[in-house]
This record gives sequence, C-alpha cells and structure tokens, in this order.
Amino acid sequence: MTPDVSVSVVGPTAGEVIHLGPLQMRILEDGRTTNHRLGMVVGTLPPHTEGPVQHRHAQHDEGFYVISGTAQFTVGVTTYDAPAGTLVMVPPGVPHTFANPGDQPVILLCTITPDFYVQYFHDLGDLLASGQPFTPEAGAQLMHRYATVPVTDE
Repeated sequence: MTPDVSVSVVGPTAGEVIHLGPLQMRILEDGRTTNHRLGMVVGTLPPHTEGPVQHRHAQHDEGFYVISGTAQFTVGVTTYDAPAGTLVMVPPGVPHTFANPGDQPVILLCTITPDFYVQYFHDLGDLLASGQPFTPEAGAQLMHRYATVPVTDE
C-alpha cells in the first residue's frame, strides 16, 4: 500500500513555534494540508498572563479547547471560566479575548476556519522580534490586515 502523501503528521515536539511576548503559539496546521479550510495551533499562556485586546474577526471562526489549566474568556461583557475539557467556539463578529489569571499554565488547542488568521501569528511574531516598540496602533494595523478589529476601534 502506498502512503497518502497528502496527510500531515505533526509529532508532539514538531510544528513551528512562535513567541508572542509571554504567549507561545505552536502551529500544527497552517492550512496547506486542508486546502486552507482549517488552521490549528496550540497556545500556551503562563500563569497570570493577559491575552490579546478584545477583538472580533470578520472572516473566520475560532475555536478554543482547553487542554490544561483554567482559561478565562471574555465575550463582550460576559466572562467565563473555562477549565480543562471546555470548548469555546467564537463565530465571526463576536467580540472576545482570553487570559490566564490562575497559578498554572493554560494550554489551548485553537482552530481557525478558514486558516486565514494563522499568518497573523507569523506577522506578529516578526513585529515583536524586530525590536520596534509595540503600540496598540501597530497591533490594530496588523489585525486589520486579517479582517480583525480591536473592540476599542469601535
């Protein structure tokens, strides 16, 4: 039997790792295998870490499955504690953010459908690594490239 060359197998230590300040993103699927229908990353938030500014996406759904720890999601004005085993699905247009206010790391498996937003993580990592000061304006400009707006823009 001939192996299927279109299958992607990403081992437990494989995948591209991008550091976004204290957050770490490990890209498991960048969309190449799925014809850009799905992107998948594992995010690790150290204890007592804020996530991104609350924002909304216009062109993709985002799913968060809490693998370990307890994440805190803010959706509009409502805050949810999400312990391990919780799935949070965010459709386009819904304002959201996440954080780790706890004492243990939080590990999230994130899906992005379609994969459009995976490139944002690359670009943000490049911006942070460039040594240029990161400002809310620079972050908003980068988000806008990927049909995403900070809620503060409204």
